[in-house]
Amino acid sequence: MRLLFAMKTRIRVAYYHEIPLHGGFILASNHISHFDPPIITPLLPRKIDWIGMTNLFRGRILRGLFTGLNVIPVARNEPDRAALRSAVKRLREGRVVGIFPEGGIRDGAGSIINGAAMKQGVTLLSTLSGAPIIPCVILGSDRLYNLRNWLPWRRPKIWIGCGDPIPPAHEAGNQSKDAARQFFSSEIVKLKERLYEDFGLTPADLPHPPKVRMKES
Repeated sequence: MRLLFAMKTRIRVAYYHEIPLHGGFILASNHISHFDPPIITPLLPRKIDWIGMTNLFRGRILRGLFTGLNVIPVARNEPDRAALRSAVKRLREGRVVGIFPEGGIRDGAGSIINGAAMKQGVTLLSTLSGAPIIPCVILGSDRLYNLRNWLPWRRPKIWIGCGDPIPPAHEAGNQSKDAARQFFSSEIVKLKERLYEDFGLTPADLPHPPKVRMKES
């Protein structure tokens, strides 16, 4: 995947804090396209066990593929204690768990990079496991919905930023779950703004709906 996207895109990564090489942590990112996990995964120095929806596991082939990739299946729109226990266990074992706290692909006002609400899973997972959260922002991957951008000479730009680790709520002054979620949301927004400024981005570089990207020339 790293070779594929290196050939087809121009990726810029900003580590605003050193990625821990040991110990478990949660990588929590905004989600703007289906390409996000295979783009982000090879660029981190740690193996990531992503949390993915159970519909990814349909059929023997897909189930075998995503199980082999250590993806943790989670039910959509309902509490999934089995997924939570599995993620907590892996974090306590010192592994990295990746999660998209928006619960799906989002853009515009519905995205956490613009201050939209997120699901509580990421802060709950951090509290139960004692693992810190490393916020991540990805921009530009939604342009890959446009088939023209797969032409050899196009190579659209993609930007990824990883911010400072956020300690679990019980290590941050016993703040409430709501306060922990609000703090994480504010860190994601700041990270997006930092990428925007550091790389001289424009509104056109921010997430757009797939249908809009498909129609771009």
